[in-house]
Amino acid sequence: MDVQRVLLAAPRGYCAGVDRAVETVERALQAYGSPVYVRKQIVHNAHVVRDLEQKGAIFVEELEEVPEGAPAVLSAHGVAPEVYLQARARSLQTIDATCPLVTKVHNEAKKFASDGFHIILIGHEGHEEVIGTMGEAPASITLIGSPEEAEHVHIPGDDKVAYLSQTTLSVDETNEVIDVLRRRFPNIQAPPREDICYATQNRQQAVKEIATSADVVLVIGSANSSNSKRLAEVAASSGASSHLIDDDTEILEGWFDGATTVGVTSGASAPEWLVDRVIAWFRDRGVTEIQEVRTIDEDVHFALPKELLPLVQK
Repeated sequence: MDVQRVLLAAPRGYCAGVDRAVETVERALQAYGSPVYVRKQIVHNAHVVRDLEQKGAIFVEELEEVPEGAPAVLSAHGVAPEVYLQARARSLQTIDATCPLVTKVHNEAKKFASDGFHIILIGHEGHEEVIGTMGEAPASITLIGSPEEAEHVHIPGDDKVAYLSQTTLSVDETNEVIDVLRRRFPNIQAPPREDICYATQNRQQAVKEIATSADVVLVIGSANSSNSKRLAEVAASSGASSHLIDDDTEILEGWFDGATTVGVTSGASAPEWLVDRVIAWFRDRGVTEIQEVRTIDEDVHFALPKELLPLVQK
């Protein structure tokens, strides 16, 4: 293998919303004991889910799988209002781990809809965050996912139109969609603050920085992680060969034929110990130059869900 150095992107890995969500499940297990039920994957990472399962969490697809009255955590991606109604109907001890930045988009959707706007939501069909946001005002939201769809979307009553976006999209691609929407709907209203979260933007900027100097970029994250997939796409568009991997066991040495510099980053739901394992993989093969490339410092922290605070303060 010809690799001589590894460039390690920073920031990388856990964002404040993921850190909060994972800690929420751990604190709920401490407070209630096992089992604590979690609707959907708390975050989109297979290793995190397996670790929490070993600690006593039970992951379910829908709340009807949860015994009445049991503790239930809602994932970081947010849910539609009907899910809260289901939780109340089953008398569940609900703990809402929705990322505050996703909650912000939900609130924007409710406000625009109540003010009579039709909302164009930029996002990926079927993603849990999109399903939750659309559930806030289904009659007032149209989903699109590309500039091509933006060119052809039809909105009833074009005079009052607004746009929102999923928080984990590619910044560059989303801006392309917004440019089309602004051309087609000159009076379109933007959210008060942009929806793509700080961590998504920071990690994309960091991977761009290393991709311009790397032959190959490895992005550590699960295949169902939107922000991780976007990192791999950003790396590829910046000129590097890129691969999305769950962990070091998926690395193939053939990827590095003729490569002297490899970039490594991780999605916002990937724990740092997975990065350590990938770095160890390279060290085991004689790579000694590991250089962290930092583009910005992050100091964002979110408080635990309000439902959990009385339990952890006892």
